[in-house]
Amino acid sequence: MTSALTAPRSEVPAVLGRAGVLLAPAVEAAVDRLSPELQPALRHHLAPGAKHVRAALAVLSAAAAGGSEEDGLPGAVAVELVHNFSLLHDDIIDGDLERRHRPTVWAAFGCGQAIIAGDALAMFAVQLLLEEPTPPRVRAAAVLAEATQAMIAGQAQDMAFETQGEVSADECLAMERGKTGALVSCAASLGAILVAAPPPVVHALADYGTHLGLAFQAVDDLLGIWGDRHRTGKPVGNDLLQHKKTLPVVLALARDDRAGRLRRVLEGDLDAAGLARAVAMLEECGAREDTAALADRHLQAALSALDRAGLVAGPAAELEAVARFVTARDR
Repeated sequence: MTSALTAPRSEVPAVLGRAGVLLAPAVEAAVDRLSPELQPALRHHLAPGAKHVRAALAVLSAAAAGGSEEDGLPGAVAVELVHNFSLLHDDIIDGDLERRHRPTVWAAFGCGQAIIAGDALAMFAVQLLLEEPTPPRVRAAAVLAEATQAMIAGQAQDMAFETQGEVSADECLAMERGKTGALVSCAASLGAILVAAPPPVVHALADYGTHLGLAFQAVDDLLGIWGDRHRTGKPVGNDLLQHKKTLPVVLALARDDRAGRLRRVLEGDLDAAGLARAVAMLEECGAREDTAALADRHLQAALSALDRAGLVAGPAAELEAVARFVTARDR
């Protein structure tokens, strides 16, 4: 069976490149409007290297609902700004020194700069949508604000799990639905909202995005343990070192016959040898395969949501291609 572990690496969907071309001048214009003191840090963070998946979903959402990709651009810019706000803050929370093969903003410019740069992006995202307060723009701003709050709540849960003794798979998935699924769901429906698509279309695209976000996060959890640092641009094993209860860990600890021994290893101070032992134990108990299988289930649920949405055929096919690409990625 093909899974998120064994699927062949797919070609980069063309829409990611198109989204990047559309996005670049609009994001640059947004940064130009922010405080000059923040612009060097923001340009460092926003330098080339991002995949622009969420922006691509926003422009495809507009096209799939009968508009044009350009109609979805304000949503694409707004969701990209919110996503990068979250990355700036996440890097501080996680203590990550590197992202996209470059020093993180807090490492290069200091925590204060990274915090307020992120704050500026989050606020400008909503401001951008509301500068033309048409009903679709107001609705889009409300959906983005709601998704941002859900994302923040998911991050808070993730942090709380580090000191929580027991975390169930359902609790972990609820956290990831907020932390990752909420903003991907927003991106996948935002373009349709901006072109005033009927509610069933918007809801189906949001459902697609929720399931894609869960599949995306499951793959991210796999890469955080078994990825290649030279491919991901992020430290591998950092989640284990910080005692994060990501999906592979939670699924492994649910296995009664191995949970006690694995828990003792994971909760100890992990040097290089201890980290290697923890990774090996996770793999031995099937956590890698179980996480990949869960990613596949949510991918199929995302594709099913597309099938029922009644979308324009070409953009719908590209939404499927994006989903397959991000769940078969190695970085």
